[in-house]
Amino acid sequence: MAWRQERRMRYRVLIQQDEDGIYVAEVPSLPGCISQGRSREEAVANVREAMAAYLQSLEDHGDPIPPPISEEIVEL
Repeated sequence: MAWRQERRMRYRVLIQQDEDGIYVAEVPSLPGCISQGRSREEAVANVREAMAAYLQSLEDHGDPIPPPISEEIVEL
């Protein structure tokens, strides 16, 4: 898990509640990396596991790891 040993990776996660009340979490930087949960917290925990598996799969196949986000929040 070289990607984990380097440093903590940060990716933007979009969370929306669907029409059935399920929370859906999607990682735009990792195409197809989506999970869900009955609560926001469960969705975050599930997508964290999905992200780890996604990055591990990229590493196992020798594919490049997308760079983590780097952003500033500016409050006005």
